This record gives sequence, structure tokens and C-alpha cells, in this order.
Amino acid sequence: MRRHLVPAALLLPLTLLLAACGGNSAADTAGAGTDGKGSLTLNVGDQKGGSEAVLRAAGELKNLDYKIKWSTFTSGPPLLEAVNAKAVDIGGVGNTPPVFAAGAGSKVSVVAAWHGTSKGEAILVPKNSSLRKPEELKGRSIAVAQGSSAHFQLIASLKEAGLKLSDVKVKYLQPADALAAFTGGKVDAWAVWDPYTSQVLNAKQGRLLADGDGVVNGLSFQVAAPGALKDTKKAAAVKDYLERLRRAQDWVYQHPDAWAKVWAKDTGLPYEVALASVKRTNASRIAVAVDKPLIASEQQIADTFTELKLIPGKVDFAAFVDTRFNGGLPPSTTTPRVYKDS
Repeated sequence: MRRHLVPAALLLPLTLLLAACGGNSAADTAGAGTDGKGSLTLNVGDQKGGSEAVLRAAGELKNLDYKIKWSTFTSGPPLLEAVNAKAVDIGGVGNTPPVFAAGAGSKVSVVAAWHGTSKGEAILVPKNSSLRKPEELKGRSIAVAQGSSAHFQLIASLKEAGLKLSDVKVKYLQPADALAAFTGGKVDAWAVWDPYTSQVLNAKQGRLLADGDGVVNGLSFQVAAPGALKDTKKAAAVKDYLERLRRAQDWVYQHPDAWAKVWAKDTGLPYEVALASVKRTNASRIAVAVDKPLIASEQQIADTFTELKLIPGKVDFAAFVDTRFNGGLPPSTTTPRVYKDS
């Protein structure tokens, strides 16, 4: 059953938290289905409006000679917990969940990556706020989901402004609570990601103080279970699945309006918000290699959270990647696409 927005509060479904890393979200496999045919089944972890939706919209779920069994999760952490438990063979998450999974010693491997703009990773302030630049955040209260990609974006943006996390009053809130605090004047700013960014801006509930473009890495991943990769037939299915995802992302870039309509229907987002998010973030993503610069960038995130004692001990992120599916993909530092009509 589709979850809809609550118009009065403009609350987004929790299943949209693709980039989130914090919180106590549980798995929700209700509504999971199966595609394809054959004796082999690839168990795929997904989030509402995620891989299944884009593959179906792009026509990439046709002619499968293996089965894909879909399981829907509310966010990245429980999805990666399922990968670690071997309940899921592969699933998509943002740039920070793998860091926390690695910090927990989970058995996961990053097998594919996409590089997009980070314009949707934003620090928002109420429309009537006196704040005009990040430097003015000193001493102010900021809502953010702990351990999320927005958490790291906040840290990085503050550093760019010559501030530390300890210079501000951090309020660790999940998006629904953060939105209520933001619109209710309980916090001075909100660090968040798309489609929340597009939602707030489109509703004219706030304005952009800073975004993550050029500050954070803009990466998103497919993460697999090492055990599944050791199975020759399953590894072949993973390879085919990743190729389909890459073609589907090309389709999103070429058909942003069509994808926005599908995404809006699948998630309950208003079409205008979905389209804005597609233009700002989704359509910009390009498939890239899991390479040394990518590992170094993720290592920086891991080290940052270790220093803040949010991850216990040193993480060696290189131990949690598998580069066999890189093929002829461009480097992870490749410039993201620019939406063609922007």
C-alpha cells in the first residue's frame, strides 16, 4: 500500500530515506514481489521509489533469465543489516551507510557506484531567518539525522566555514521530527537531503543556506553480500543486474519528466517535488568505477565519524569493496551530468 504525504505537515514517507544512515528504522518487506524466471533467485534489498521502480520504468526488468525477489526496507541501515545476515544478496544505499556497516564489522562489499551532484544535500533555514551564510551558524541549533549523509555534509560545510560541529547546537532528529521542528521554529537550521530539500524549497517553507556540491562526494552504492559473490552463478546475476541499473540511470537522464511521474506515483510525492529532485539530484548520477579515489573519499568519512566517536575504532574501508564489476567505467571523480534543460 502506498504511503501518502500528510498535506498539513508535508511529511514524506519514511521509505524515502535512501541516503539516511541513522535511526532505528526496521525492515518492511510487505509488498515485496518477484520478477524474472529460472532456478536462480537474486535477493535484492530496495527502498520505495528505488531500484525496482526505476528498472521497471526503464523497461529493464524484461528478459530476465534469473529471478529477482524484492524486499523493501525503510532506510540504508536495516538493508545492510540484511545483507550482513545473508537475507539479501545486494541492495542500494547512499554514501554513509556502508561506512557505519564497515565500522560495525559487517560482512558487506561495495560493488558499484554512481557519482551525482550534491546539490540536494543542503542546510536549510526558515524563509524569514536572518542567517545568510554558513559562518553565521555558530551557536545556532541545527536538526540532522545522526549518522546520515546529511550529518557528514553538515560537518563538512561547517569546516568550509571555519567552524566545528561543537560550535553549533546539534539536534539529532529523524526527518519527520526535524521537519516539524524546522517549520515550528524549534531549530535555526536543518541539514537534510533530497527529496526533502526540494519539498521545503518548493513549498517556500525555507531557503538554501549551503549545499554539499563540491563539499561531499555525491556517491551512492550497490552493496552485496560477500557470500553471494562467491557463488559463480549469483555473481553473474549481480553483474547483469548492475548493467541493467546503469542503463536505467541513463534512461532517467534522458527521460526526467517520465521518471518524475513514476517516482511521484510510487512514493506519494507531489509531481513538482519529484521533478525538482530529479533535476537537482537524480538525473545527474553517472555510473563510475569503485576505485582508489572513491575508497579514499569514503575513508575520510569513516575517519571523521571515528574522530567524533560515532564509529568505534579505525575503519579500513578498502577491505569492504569488490572491484570486479568495474569493467570500463570512468573514474569515480568523473563530473556528474548536468540536467539538459537546466
